[in-house]
Amino acid sequence: MPARKDIRKIMIIGSGAIVIGQACEFDYSGTQAVKALKEEGYEVILVNPNPATVMTTPGIADKIYMEPIQLPFLEEIIRIEKPDALLPTMGGQTALNATLKLDEAGILKRYSVEVIGASVDSIRIAENRGLFKATAETIGLESPRSVVVNDVRDAKNFEREVGLPLVIRPSFTLGGQGGNIACTQAQLGSFVEKALSESPIHEALVEESLLGWKEFELEVMRDKADNAVVICSIENIDSMGVHTGDSITVAPIQTLSDAEYQRMRTASLEVLRAVGIDCGGSNVQFAMHPETGRMLLIEMNPRVSRSSALASKATGFPIARCSAKLAVGFTLDEIINDITGKSVSCFEPVLDYCAVKVPRFEVEKFPRGYMELGTQMKSVGESLALGRTFTEALNKAIRSAENGYDGLEELALPERELEDIISTQHVRRLFAAFTLLKQRGEAALPEIAAKTKYDTWFLYQLQEQINLENRIQKQGLNGLLLEAKRCGLSDRRLAQLS
Repeated sequence: MPARKDIRKIMIIGSGAIVIGQACEFDYSGTQAVKALKEEGYEVILVNPNPATVMTTPGIADKIYMEPIQLPFLEEIIRIEKPDALLPTMGGQTALNATLKLDEAGILKRYSVEVIGASVDSIRIAENRGLFKATAETIGLESPRSVVVNDVRDAKNFEREVGLPLVIRPSFTLGGQGGNIACTQAQLGSFVEKALSESPIHEALVEESLLGWKEFELEVMRDKADNAVVICSIENIDSMGVHTGDSITVAPIQTLSDAEYQRMRTASLEVLRAVGIDCGGSNVQFAMHPETGRMLLIEMNPRVSRSSALASKATGFPIARCSAKLAVGFTLDEIINDITGKSVSCFEPVLDYCAVKVPRFEVEKFPRGYMELGTQMKSVGESLALGRTFTEALNKAIRSAENGYDGLEELALPERELEDIISTQHVRRLFAAFTLLKQRGEAALPEIAAKTKYDTWFLYQLQEQINLENRIQKQGLNGLLLEAKRCGLSDRRLAQLS
């Protein structure tokens, strides 16, 4: 299908100020989208009150408004510019929430503005926890036992049925803002009150705890002809209970069997169809029990997300650019991949390498409670590295995060403190696990796996690096330099070992 000719002016809402949970990934996505639309001859109106972005550079969009992303300002811009369409999927949660408010106020209908990329109904289903759960049930997908609450009393009634701990997730917030895990009844009351106050519609989802379950994400795309592809699969090294933006992640998924992955892949595409996403990309998140293989659907984002930027960099597939072109009528088989210059976008990327993301935390600038992670995002940035092996990519990503480490290395802490770290969701838990494995040997692997909830495969990769480092310490680098580099060890680390 060719680009639509019935629209000529498109308005894009950006993500606004850079905050924890919503940062430069939306500048990256928004810039790609603006350029893609201008390639097709559309006039692009950008609203983003953040001059410290690439997308607000003069000349990127046809017109740029630095006004607040609030209803009165947006309505005035729409009145002046009279856009034919609004693309809300490039500005994160801020843009989605603003679009819903514009629709509820009747402004979009009043000025005949069409929402493209994701319909208002699709956004509402995906972002409303209760509607999303009901939609998942219609296609036979299981989700955690949960209840949508508007007051503390409903949450306490649910706690009597399910028990503690419980996960509290506010509706329509970004970066897990206001989310928590309640382990006591006192925490339940205070955490629910906080979540309700953070939610713009005074609503929260209270669900059974999945602490210790493995967490996965799939970046998926679908067009109006029902062509659907999985762009990238991502696995969190940390188990459920840690916000995905705070977890070390690896693409592609490493610890699922092919049957498990295919089941998850099919489910992610069914979710897109059920929610009604038919012209863009989405992020679908799953949890899987590490022993039984029971799979649960957690949530989906009907927009480009932090993971979309990661997946684009990891695979070379320009998700935001393709999403923008799908929004104006193209199908996946009509969009040429910029990198290859030949292949079309209905081919799924295949990786023969690993991409690892490592979050960056400003531990020196925040109080001690900042050191323990949860469902609310705390990292202020991240690094991404590629490698032929998991350990190579991991070590390179740790160095790139500039947290003061040359890669995986031991922590100079007492054993008791190391034990405390691996027993909590500490920001340095992987380093503590590495240190204890090096001190105690491979026999300690099952005990550390039980305490950290890391999949044994990841801990085995740490043990393989430890074995290599022990060999280097004993015999030097003779015959081991290539193997050390394939493991991602830096020159400085090799100098310390040899």
